Amino acid sequence: MNTEARLVLAIVLMILVLVGTNILFPPAPPPEDPDEAPTPEEVVAEPDPDPDPEEEAVPPAEPPADPELPELEPPADPADPELAVAEEDLAPEPTAEERIIPVEGPLYSFQFSDRGARVTSVELPGFRSFTRPGPVQLVADPEVGILGTRLVVEGDTVDLRRATFQVEPEGGLELQAGGGEQTLTFTYQHPTEPFSFGVRYHFDPDSYVVRVDGQVSGMSRALLLTDLGRGVAFNEVDLAAEARELEYVVNHLQEGVDNRSLEDVETRTTADGPFHWTAVKSRYFVVAALGSQEPGGTEYFGGIVADPAQFEEWATADVAVTQSLGSGGTFDYRFFAGPQDFQILSALGHDFQEVNPVGWGFIRPILRPFVGVITWVLVFLHENLGVGYGWVLIIFGVSMRVLLFPLNHKAMRAQLRNLAVQPLLKEIQTKYKDEPERMQKELMKLYKEHGFNPLAGCWPMLLPWPVLIALFFVFQNTIELRGVPFAWLPDLATRDPLFILPVLLGISMFLMQWISFRTMEEINPQMKMMMWLLPIFMVVIFSNLPSGLNLYYLTANLATLPQSWWIANERRKVQAKGPPTAVEAKAEA
Repeated sequence: MNTEARLVLAIVLMILVLVGTNILFPPAPPPEDPDEAPTPEEVVAEPDPDPDPEEEAVPPAEPPADPELPELEPPADPADPELAVAEEDLAPEPTAEERIIPVEGPLYSFQFSDRGARVTSVELPGFRSFTRPGPVQLVADPEVGILGTRLVVEGDTVDLRRATFQVEPEGGLELQAGGGEQTLTFTYQHPTEPFSFGVRYHFDPDSYVVRVDGQVSGMSRALLLTDLGRGVAFNEVDLAAEARELEYVVNHLQEGVDNRSLEDVETRTTADGPFHWTAVKSRYFVVAALGSQEPGGTEYFGGIVADPAQFEEWATADVAVTQSLGSGGTFDYRFFAGPQDFQILSALGHDFQEVNPVGWGFIRPILRPFVGVITWVLVFLHENLGVGYGWVLIIFGVSMRVLLFPLNHKAMRAQLRNLAVQPLLKEIQTKYKDEPERMQKELMKLYKEHGFNPLAGCWPMLLPWPVLIALFFVFQNTIELRGVPFAWLPDLATRDPLFILPVLLGISMFLMQWISFRTMEEINPQMKMMMWLLPIFMVVIFSNLPSGLNLYYLTANLATLPQSWWIANERRKVQAKGPPTAVEAKAEA
């Protein structure tokens, strides 16, 4: 069971207790009598991003009628004796020793290979890796790398990922914060054929975005394939959970954002654009290709290709995006390799922040504002109070209970009114047990005179659940909380390794139920069993949820205990006093 399913089960169980307690004590009135679209097999050049309104019935990704447009073939094996002549001639096997070209900046550290102008390493100095010494590494497999290129032309694949490129400047780049943009240029010139390929990477030292542009000469009507790599490298402690988070995500011009787990790619998978952006992500980091924002640049990608692969013991996929060359054989796009920081991703446009969507689709519009507000509050308290996020969660949990005290108090007062009417309910049910219609009329009269509502004490107590759900996704998505320790907890965004918090949470839930049930004159066996079993279930379910979420919920429960104790004593007084008159009930309401 994944963590989201555990959260749903936990919330359902807790709501059942809240609703069940209010319905069963006192008893409720007697009831009245009674696909998956097929995946295209071939990648095509990007379609017109602004289709004619009269042709909207035709899917935008339909292949053009031009019979000369090349179809994507599986990447050719250099050892294959039947290799196409175009690939043998234009992309010969390299002979020189591979050289690594560094690009050092305040936000990142790139390493390029002169073989294919590929990125073989991307490190983020601002984030520590928990699977290797040093900073976070984004390139999962240096042999595959990122941004390697292939050209599909006239049915043949020209693989440039091992061709030897000339580099300028040869020593790489060193960027300074606040400095200007610098450019790294790679050029491949075939020694005998009139074919050349050039690509330039433009680095801004204060941005994770790298502008990429280039030109192909000596080849017409080619389709460019650019590798996004073999997933994102593992950097978190829980490798199994990290593997589940590896996905490729696209934002289609008409269909919007869609994602797929790399574990699910078992055969070659293709999808037609146009796409605003395509990305490969882990839980906290993302590598993406985004459309150009330059005047006259290529704004969309034509398609995506995912081939099954194996990285260590985990199933993953090699992902590449397709792009048609512009006039004169030019191409351009933006490349992003960095953290999933909501503000940074939002600034890139086209809903790039949804590369790691918050929650399930049907409640995402509601959850996103909650998550944004809660994240802002937590960061604000952390920065202005000068305390760690563990203490921030404790302060936040107590503050939420203080803010919700009036609503909780109103709910508990409603429970007391319902409890006071309990004897009158039983009297009516006993007196008219053989006359259902008369019983219904008397009960409705009782409800009206005494303001009885079995759910009145329930709904205000459900208001904290949106906060609880939003906090779960805060810990799932928020880079600021990654790797933050507190007390014995190594990371508030992962589970408690000693299971202390889940056990304390179960004890707090037991105390809340025991305080509530101890003043009830009668408790049916089912409710008594729930009082014992529910805390045990909660310990099991919450044991794999983020420890920060457990810390918040435990704090909120402990802050509620004094109010629960006071209400329990009031309940005892009501039981001793007996049922109120209709006038007293209305005055109390």
